[in-house]
Amino acid sequence: MTKTDVAIVGGGPAGLAVAIHAARRGISTLLFERQGLPRDKACGEGLMPAGLRELEALGARAHLTPADCAPIVGIRYLQEDGTSVEGRLPPPGGLGIRRLALQTALERVARGVGVEIREHAQVTAVDRTSERVRLTTAAGERVEARLLVAADGLASPLRRDQGLDVETRSSAPKRYGLRQHFRMKPWTPFVEVHFAQGVEAYVTPAGDERVGVAFLWQDGGMEGRIGFAELVRHFPALQARLVGAPADSSPRGAGPLERGVRARSLDRFVLVGDAAGYVDAITGEGLTLAFRSAAELGRHLPEVLAKGASRASLTGYEQAVRVPYLRYVFFTRLLLTLARRPGLRARVIRQFARVPFLFEWMLNQVIEP
Repeated sequence: MTKTDVAIVGGGPAGLAVAIHAARRGISTLLFERQGLPRDKACGEGLMPAGLRELEALGARAHLTPADCAPIVGIRYLQEDGTSVEGRLPPPGGLGIRRLALQTALERVARGVGVEIREHAQVTAVDRTSERVRLTTAAGERVEARLLVAADGLASPLRRDQGLDVETRSSAPKRYGLRQHFRMKPWTPFVEVHFAQGVEAYVTPAGDERVGVAFLWQDGGMEGRIGFAELVRHFPALQARLVGAPADSSPRGAGPLERGVRARSLDRFVLVGDAAGYVDAITGEGLTLAFRSAAELGRHLPEVLAKGASRASLTGYEQAVRVPYLRYVFFTRLLLTLARRPGLRARVIRQFARVPFLFEWMLNQVIEP
């Protein structure tokens, strides 16, 4: 049986970030990814200022080239009547980054600090005992760890298997996302958010010759087949920009987006990243939250392991991530209220266009400092 201090399931940004923080503290770390690395996934691919600082602290920024990412200076809202307003992000600004490049950079750092990574390794059984966690993979490998970190994404099979899933009771329609990249020079260093009835488009520069386009829409808001071609027709100006641009990726979708959790930890078990609860991608804070929670868990890990990785020992982590998560929930629901009420949203954006400094002030409240 293989023994390790920390076993991590999920090789996305959250899982790799936890692994790096743990290994740098001298904690033996074994990461399982059921597919190969890097693994592509539907993602807005925007890092806000706090997330960019975390990326630099991880040491991954140095492994990215201009082909992999592009600076983001601010956010621009555009709506059907042509009204637009923009605001700049606080220092150090943001970064649009291809998810494959992000994972590759994080994997390089993780391996460099001693993280052991098992690719194409699906964890099929988990047994939490009073002292250890025992894992079994589909290939028959057995692993014993002092703590299991579930960073296995939005749908998180581990969260469900450990009884921490909560069925969301919101009466609001479910929301879904879809993204695709195009090989073209970005026309702006701003993230553009285009609004239409029941759907938004998010345009992110993701390299010196790459633009990512993501859509978010609500269940029932679209009729008939839903694909990239059908969604982009809601935004004629954006559609015109993309004419002739070759695709740089295949469309990938996700949803429903909102996921609730009963708690983020149990004895010898903890949730990180999207697995730890998610509302919506409308604020672009998903990666930032993942990196912040990974850093907090890493900071608490020595004490957690010294105390047997009990749920009580994880209280410090839970408290540390609670405030930024509640902040994210508050502003996400606020923006969703606007997105779901086109008349109200149109009036608010027109008012911001008249007094643009108020939009920038609001942007600085929404974005995690």
